[in-house]
Amino acid sequence: MAGKLVNMGSTLTCSKGTAPSSLLVTLPTVTAESPPAATIMDFAPMENIPSFGMCMSQANPEVASATAASMGVLTPMPCVPVTTPWSPGMPTVTIAGQPALDDSSKCMCAWGGEITVKTSDASVELG
Repeated sequence: MAGKLVNMGSTLTCSKGTAPSSLLVTLPTVTAESPPAATIMDFAPMENIPSFGMCMSQANPEVASATAASMGVLTPMPCVPVTTPWSPGMPTVTIAGQPALDDSSKCMCAWGGEITVKTSDASVELG
């Protein structure tokens, strides 16, 4: 079941990050009286999905190296997400030919983090 449409500025969290982040929308989108709406293709690291503070995933080579250097004590390192497109999105609602992003979609980071929408700035309920 579809949730709320996700707009620029919606709060994101990563299961391996230490701080929330805010979605940045860069593709051509639809606006009304709210910020631009996002699509599943708004996933570019640092361009659409900024850092989540520090990364705590040992799958991240920087964290693994720092942890090894500190004799096995988990040592978080600066987060630089390596992400995949959002899924599943809303195939019945498209923006610039791409499925719209709703607040139940998830994005995965190559370092094992699951990125989710914590709050959506959109007030439009879909589905």
